[in-house]
Parts: sequence; structure tokens; C-alpha cells
Amino acid sequence: MTAQPASQYSDRQFQNRRYFLKFLAASPLFAALPAGAWQTHADEEVLSNPKDALDVMDFEAAARKTLPPAHWGYMASGVDDNVTRDLNHEAYRHIALRPRKLVDVSKIDTRVNLFGTVWDSPIFLCPVGAQDMFHTGGEVVVARAAQTRHALQILSTVTSHSVEDVSQARGGPVWYQLYAVSNWGLTERIVKRAEDAGCPVLAWTIDLLAGRNTEMATRFRHLDNRQCASCHGEPFGVPGTRPMFRGLDMKGVTINSPAFTWENVDRLKKATKMKLVLKGIETREDARLCVEHGVDGILVSNHGGRATETYRATIECLPEVVDAVAGRIPVMVDGGIRRGTDVYKALALGARAVGIGRPYIWGLSAFGQPGVEKVIDILNAEFQLTMKQCGARSLAEIARSTVLVRESNG
Repeated sequence: MTAQPASQYSDRQFQNRRYFLKFLAASPLFAALPAGAWQTHADEEVLSNPKDALDVMDFEAAARKTLPPAHWGYMASGVDDNVTRDLNHEAYRHIALRPRKLVDVSKIDTRVNLFGTVWDSPIFLCPVGAQDMFHTGGEVVVARAAQTRHALQILSTVTSHSVEDVSQARGGPVWYQLYAVSNWGLTERIVKRAEDAGCPVLAWTIDLLAGRNTEMATRFRHLDNRQCASCHGEPFGVPGTRPMFRGLDMKGVTINSPAFTWENVDRLKKATKMKLVLKGIETREDARLCVEHGVDGILVSNHGGRATETYRATIECLPEVVDAVAGRIPVMVDGGIRRGTDVYKALALGARAVGIGRPYIWGLSAFGQPGVEKVIDILNAEFQLTMKQCGARSLAEIARSTVLVRESNG
């Protein structure tokens, strides 16, 4: 085995240490230390009221201060060195806007039609597992926020609350994200339950079938001696007592399987009347296969940098996927969205809708429903402002010509 260069190893250690120190700086464990005993940025003001937030990043420190180490690490972690996680947002900085002037933008329309349902905004809430670890009520609280903002919510298979309870709180159906289990018969029973609950769209996550290495999450879990199985268990191992698995014989059954193929896509299409979206597509080759196998939509995603350390941001993958499907099915994207300008750039490059994950979880962790609502409000306000600045009065007018993708120096 080739030895790793010392400089590379030191850089990774430095990055992990810096992130760890930032976490400790906001931890209540150090609040009782004498002044000056812990010299970091802990004296910086942390958001205490969601109404005071100016951008969604204001919620990150508030969430970090609220959450215990294991829960923060689970949410914040990417895989390996977290490079892909960070590139998801960094790549947006290499896309410039080309504003248009003297266009009457006194009235704009941000509505989007997804599979026959019209939403007020193209910004949707991505599936995030086991949300009770972030706030009591988890997905139910998020559903209430989604209802007040008429926002699309996608519910994770490893949810803390059943699809029936979340749909009731939402006041209408949610989309259902699927982790297929190794027993295909049980997978079809889970799918049938989601369909019976009124879910119109099934989003099968396929980016974790080969497994992953969430190194940062493991490091933070080692700092936490609490028993967490009751709230989030083992999301990608033994399913345990998650609500969507109750009543099923899960002995010897695991979530995801490296044996799944495009044949399983065909079987899934036959098993449900729901529209089928594949979540985790990143290449033109797989996008073409989606069309060939009758997939109804694509979500370009790398699981927030939590699947494979590809060194490719989702916004970099988006154009080739969009070109490959050639308008035959809608393409959505998630990963790294932190500003309304990011939403605009993704739509300009061909996305029909744009998903957020960590930002609304920060809001949920720190403030519950008001936090989620404020995150949605901030991004929508920024997005509307960007539309006006670029002369777009509707999503259909968000033109490719209003953005400029700079060549990377790397």
C-alpha cells in the first residue's frame, strides 16, 4: 500500500480539527469555562430568534449550539474528506449572473407544475431521515411548516413518523422517498403503503447501494456516550423499529442492496401507480437509461455529499443530465443550495425544481416550525429578487443566457 503524503494527511487533519473546534466553540459544555479559557469564535452572537435571521447560514451556528455531537455529526457529515459536500456549494460561486435591465418585473410568478400539482415555489424540502433527532415532532413539525408555505415535502423511508401522520399534518399528500430493502417483496409492501397514503410520487434513492464512509459522523459519534437508538437507530443497516417497517418481518433484511439493477426499476414501475423519480443520478449515461426504462423524473443528487466522494458538485452534473433527457422528463437538483441566487442558477441550467436539506434542518433544530418557515421565506425572497434583477417574470423566462459558467482553474 502506498504511503499517503504527509502534507495531504496534515491538511485533512487540520480541516477536521478546525471543524471540531468550531463545534465545541458553540457547545454549552464550554459555557461555564472562565473568560479567555477557550479562545475561539464562541463570543460571536448566535441567532436566538428566527425572525432576526438575515440569511439561512445564520441558522447553522444556532443548530450546532442546540444539537448534541452525534446528531450534529450525522447531519453535517459528508463522506471521506467532505470534499464533495463542500464542492456542492462552492461550485455555485463559479456561476455568474448576467442581469437584464429595463424589464417590467413589477409582477413575477414563481409557481411550478410538478406532475400535475402546482407549487408556489420551485424550492422543495428534501428527505432527511430520523428528524426526531433534531427536534421533537421531526417530520410532523416540518409538514406543518410546509403546509403554511405551500411547499413540497419529500418524506424519508427512515422517517421518525409514519407517512400517514406526516400527510395528516401536511393537510395533503407528500412525496415518498424510497430506500428499497434487500427483500424485494417487502419493498413492494412499503411502496403500496405509501401509495395507499396518497403519495403521488415515489423517489427511489439509488446513490447508497454500494455503501459509504461517513467518517466525520463516526468521529462525532465517538464524542457522544448517550444511547441514540430510540431516535435514529441504524438508518442504513438493520432497520429496527422505524415506523415504516412496523408490521414487517425484517429479520435478516437490510436497507439497500448492491445487487439492485435497472431490472428493479422496471419491477418498481409495475408495482405502483405513483410517478417514479430516481434520486441520485449524476451522469448522462444513467439519465438516458432513466428515459429508456420509463422513469418519470430525475433528481440529480449526491446525497448532500454523503454518498460517494466524486469531487463533482451536483450543479456541475446537472447540464449533462438535462441535455441527455432532452426535455422528455423533468430534472430536479439538490445539494449546496444556500442562497436564492443558487436556486436561480440551477433553474437557468435546466432544473425544474431545487431541493434543500441541511438549511431547513438547521432551522428545525434551533427553532422548530418557525425556523423551517423562516428558512423557506428567506430563500424565496432572495430567489424572487434575483428573478427581478435578471428580468425573469416567470420560471419559463429564466434563461440560460442570464448565467455564465466560469472555467475552473483546477
